[in-house]
Amino acid sequence: MLILGIETTCDETGIAIVKDGTTIIKNVVVSSAELHKKFGGIVPEIAAREQILSIIPAIYETISDDAQISNIDAVAVANGPGLIGSLLIGVETAKTLALIWQKKVIAVNHLVGHVYANWLVPESKVKSQKSKSPQFPLVALIASGAHTDLVLMTKHNQFQWLGGSLDDAAGESFDKVARALGLGYPGGPEIEKIASDFQIRNPTRSAIAQGRPEQRRGAKHEIRLSTRNSLKASNFQFPRPLMYQENFDFSFSGLKTAVVNKVKSFGCNITDKEKAAIAFEFQNAVIEVLVTKTIRAAKKFKVKSIVIGGGVAANSSLRSQLIVNGSRIKVLVFFPKKGLSIDNGAMIAAAAFFTKNYVDPLKLFANPSLHF
Repeated sequence: MLILGIETTCDETGIAIVKDGTTIIKNVVVSSAELHKKFGGIVPEIAAREQILSIIPAIYETISDDAQISNIDAVAVANGPGLIGSLLIGVETAKTLALIWQKKVIAVNHLVGHVYANWLVPESKVKSQKSKSPQFPLVALIASGAHTDLVLMTKHNQFQWLGGSLDDAAGESFDKVARALGLGYPGGPEIEKIASDFQIRNPTRSAIAQGRPEQRRGAKHEIRLSTRNSLKASNFQFPRPLMYQENFDFSFSGLKTAVVNKVKSFGCNITDKEKAAIAFEFQNAVIEVLVTKTIRAAKKFKVKSIVIGGGVAANSSLRSQLIVNGSRIKVLVFFPKKGLSIDNGAMIAAAAFFTKNYVDPLKLFANPSLHF
């Protein structure tokens, strides 16, 4: 089954063709991120205007001799959650194409798309791909600029929301801390870069790095994180919000405020090394919370797999720490290629195949507040 996927929930325009929910035939992503850099965040009006200009060329680029319109079985579109102006462009385009081409329409929850990015494989690597697909039951961690959610799946298209962000999402906190440190946008890659450089220049000396687990205060299980460093941790130690609570909710607003206040305390005298140390400890705090909550959920529900998705899922430290801690409880950890962690049409087409939420094109509407 060939599905054309359309993704326009934020600032990317993603168009893709995916076969049987797993094989990427074509994947085109056009981003307006460069236009938002000087503002330090996404400007919805700019994002929508750029998507109006880019969506038709992206469709033409996607539809080639290898994937003729006649071979496409359905058009899938992310109809929420997201920015309403951007959503409307994708939804109305999908409705128009479906009516003109006489194709079925599949509505896709954008968050579900991030989950199903873990099933995708480029066409060129299908025959050589030896890795297994995620096995049910599984826990999915979705961490992006607007969302931080934990979801339990016992089978395809069955989602039990366990908890999510009560205020700032993980990705949003990365952006705001990066702005406070005078770094670029998007903040996630910028913070990861200087945090990684800092770690290389200041090798970890803690017992954790030597392979001995750390028992966190108040935690009923232990996780292993290589996060302590030769600088005095007391100078740059930040809170781990809600980490010791047994629920699966997240809160990063207080952490963000603590970091911003620390940066302000240096005034104009803050050095690049101090910025890097703050970025390093901030990233560790976010990752430790995400990993702790995810592993706790995996143990409680006795899952076979953990999958992660969303822009924050591209963070190398988060990936490595989840793999390490997942292996300790004998749970496989899956994550998409980094290029598929960002918003893209392929993940929407993949989700459409497994969920098959067919809708009447004339009754399809954008829903910026859509959730599980």
